[in-house]
Amino acid sequence: SYFGDKSSCVENANTLNLTSSSSVRGLNSTCIGKTPLSSGRSGCRSHTPLMGYSATSSSAVSAHTVASVIVAVVEGRGLARGEVGMASIDLKNPEIILSQFADNATYAKVITKLKILTPLEIIMSNTACDAGNVTKLFNLIAEHFKNVTFTTVQRKYFNERKGLEYIEQLCASEFTTVFMEVQSKYYCLAAAAALLKYVEFIQNAVFAPKSLKVRFQGSEKTAMIDSSSAQNLELVINNRDSRSGHTLLGVLNYTKTPGGSRRLRSNILEPLVDAETINTRLDCVQELLQDEELFFGLQAVISKFLDTEQLLSVLVQIPKQDTVKTAESKITNLIYLKHTLELVEPLKAALRSCNAQLLKAYYNSLEDTRFGIMLEKITSVINDDTRYTKGCLNMRTQKCYAVKPNVSEFLDIARRTYTEIVDDIAGMITQLAEKYSLPMKTSFSSARGFFIQMNADCSTLPNGQLPSEFTKITKMKNTYSFTSADLIKMNERCQESLREIYHMTYLIVCKLLNEIYEHIHCLYKLSDIVSMLDMLLSFAHACTLSDYVRPEFTDTLAIKQGWHPILEKIAMEKPVSNNTYLTEGNNFVIITGPNMSGKSTYLKQIALCQIMAQIGSYVPAEYCSFRIAEQIFTRIGMDDDIETNASTFMKEMKEITYIIQNANDKSLIIIDELGRGTSAEEGIGICYAACEYLLNLKAFILFATHFLELCHIDTLYPNVENYHFEVQHVRSSAGNKEKIAYTYTLSKGYTEEKNYGLKAAEMSSLPSSIILDAKEIKNHIAKQISHRQKSTPEMMKQRAAYQLAMRLVQTARNSRLDPDSLRVYLKALKKKYEASCLTPGKNDEQ
Repeated sequence: SYFGDKSSCVENANTLNLTSSSSVRGLNSTCIGKTPLSSGRSGCRSHTPLMGYSATSSSAVSAHTVASVIVAVVEGRGLARGEVGMASIDLKNPEIILSQFADNATYAKVITKLKILTPLEIIMSNTACDAGNVTKLFNLIAEHFKNVTFTTVQRKYFNERKGLEYIEQLCASEFTTVFMEVQSKYYCLAAAAALLKYVEFIQNAVFAPKSLKVRFQGSEKTAMIDSSSAQNLELVINNRDSRSGHTLLGVLNYTKTPGGSRRLRSNILEPLVDAETINTRLDCVQELLQDEELFFGLQAVISKFLDTEQLLSVLVQIPKQDTVKTAESKITNLIYLKHTLELVEPLKAALRSCNAQLLKAYYNSLEDTRFGIMLEKITSVINDDTRYTKGCLNMRTQKCYAVKPNVSEFLDIARRTYTEIVDDIAGMITQLAEKYSLPMKTSFSSARGFFIQMNADCSTLPNGQLPSEFTKITKMKNTYSFTSADLIKMNERCQESLREIYHMTYLIVCKLLNEIYEHIHCLYKLSDIVSMLDMLLSFAHACTLSDYVRPEFTDTLAIKQGWHPILEKIAMEKPVSNNTYLTEGNNFVIITGPNMSGKSTYLKQIALCQIMAQIGSYVPAEYCSFRIAEQIFTRIGMDDDIETNASTFMKEMKEITYIIQNANDKSLIIIDELGRGTSAEEGIGICYAACEYLLNLKAFILFATHFLELCHIDTLYPNVENYHFEVQHVRSSAGNKEKIAYTYTLSKGYTEEKNYGLKAAEMSSLPSSIILDAKEIKNHIAKQISHRQKSTPEMMKQRAAYQLAMRLVQTARNSRLDPDSLRVYLKALKKKYEASCLTPGKNDEQ
């Protein structure tokens, strides 16, 4: 192999005894609920090795949609239970990601990380599922990933010492700083050992020494969005139609490369939590929006890149067998490598005059001399005009004539022979066309090779049929496709000649790759630059289609006239916009309003805007400021699908329990319709208790409810604010019926629509006597509740003092007013405070 002796980086396969179906010492693969598998692995997902892929445009585009990630998971035992190590590798992307973290009893972090990875296969220790002693982690993963293949291996293969050896052996020199991060991370190293051993022997993927990118990914560098919240918010998948682009990913995805699309998806599911990094991205987006030449110049270059990550993956893998397919794949990928390297200079030229810090850093990275050295070595052997082209025949021609003339005399002879055969095929088909006076032409497909194609109506053919010497006839409308015995023989000669060309070209390519291999790791840097630039260009593109603004990061969540980005895409027009304001002193907002008034849409809108800001995108608003959220939780109810039964109630309880167990002071919590799956009394009680618990946190919380009794919690907690969605009452032209018109506008205070159910009853055929009785009973109960919950002057004075104090703190932290303007603002605050103290019960206006 041109990558060196593969025995130097792997052990002898016999040590694992994988070929024996009765092996108990080797990797014992099983599927949940299925018979233990032998070496044939029947009854389980196909384990065809994912090797030999070429980074063609078609495979590259679909690369991010087909699962190709294998993950190993291991948990500590005894006192270390809850400490989890993970190692994953994408078979189409030569990068190992290591993670280790402490999780709680819900294993929320593990499940969330696995959901983001969308694994093809999950590997765990066989001790995690021993009969009668199945661990909770194993059960939870099995429950959440029912369609993913599970494989168990013996615990001895989860060996941290062996894992560190593997990492030292395989990690490319650019990424060796990872050693310092993982030396004491025993569980992720143990997972790495089992993963790499498994990939090597079961997936037949052997990596060259010092060839892989290895990175440690802690859980503290990104925000956590649990899988339920990601689904509620439709971040990457639409809940009604999985093929629909009406998702946040669909709104922002104008990427041109598979790597850019993968990076965007990953960022949406795991937003950043470092404001400095986010602002660095925003600086780039701002410059792209301001400099049209830079935007279009970069976009033109980026769109020409193929899947660099997948190209790297096949370049660093050692083929276990030298076959014609392997040879063809290597030649193809060398052409793709040449194509990629030729784009480095145009990319540098596009970035040359940029000002943003990150764009300058990328320009400097592209100054790496290794790009030029590799391209120079490649062009010394490969023809200058050899390039990636679309079409299987065009690409076959590029591969045949990739190597320059006079490099190999035998190769030149084989190519002349191939050219003569191709010319003979074309000549033969021309003669057949003249012989039968039919409009025949030469066509080609990768499956059939050369064949004959003809556009003709069957009425023009003798007896409505083709001559008898033609076989394998297919017809689509007026297009005939067919061949002949002579053409089949010539195709065989052509294939034989092609195999000789590929074999000789392969030997030259292997020698060339061996010469440039020491420089190839700079492609990791290039891959990272291209995918990031592609994502930033996508953000800028999205801004040009709507009036998004750059977010700021403070200790306040303030959105002026914000709107729902996905709804805008669906409606093709700007939705109704609303304000949002939360601070440390007013961190809990209760939202009321009738069904379909816009509560759920508004809540989702806030979460989506928060995520957009934290990935470095502009936001749909006139102005916006955000506090970095370390977790984003949503519990979204469905107004049109509320069932009062045990299953619905239990689902609600699980969701609110999960939020309570995992939330902290830096969380953004969105709860919509809690307690609807049980009686009104129990629902109110559960909501009130949950709110009081959450009020102990400094998290930003938005709580939508139909229980108006909950609104009066603001008399006890001054950091609670009430808002509602306004509706208008419109009488019909006849004047005898009234209907509700939705404004979708958010206003201060709780809703006055206290009789929404009674109004709906009036519009039905329910007898008027029943409606009158219902109104009387309702008024009696309302008076009793109002009397009990009436605020005292002292309570209102305390609330006014609290509001004033919090406004002063906010002003001290964030004010940009000049001294005169600040003086005016402070006088206004004083007047407002005095008015509130003199007028108990008056709503505080912002």
